[in-house]
Amino acid sequence: MSNKKPLGFNAFTESEDPEVEMEALNIQQRMARKRSMAKNKAKMALGRARAARKVASMEVLKKRAVKAARTKIALKMTKGVPLSQVPISKKIEIEKKLEKKKGKINKVAKKLLPDIKKKEAAKLQKNKKKSDK
Repeated sequence: MSNKKPLGFNAFTESEDPEVEMEALNIQQRMARKRSMAKNKAKMALGRARAARKVASMEVLKKRAVKAARTKIALKMTKGVPLSQVPISKKIEIEKKLEKKKGKINKVAKKLLPDIKKKEAAKLQKNKKKSDK
């Protein structure tokens, strides 16, 4: 048994390649991700609550813009049907198509960035008002 200290959360998340998360997952990987998320949901909720009180960095805002752009394009592919109502096989197909449209996703994300910045500013104002009361 070694006395090696495990990686902290930040070191772990920084060590992974961000492109890995954008790849389409097969069914076994999706099920493993589902179990992992269920196991860690309390930790993730605490982290989300902590992050909500802080100002988001430009990097985080860009990630949000990319995610919103991917969702917007995916909605067009499903003809307006939310991804939560689409079967897994169709989701995998959509993920593969989205992988080929990175250029378009980045263009849409760039256009969405000002809206996301406004939402962040509004969120901070709302949190500030709550703390003043």
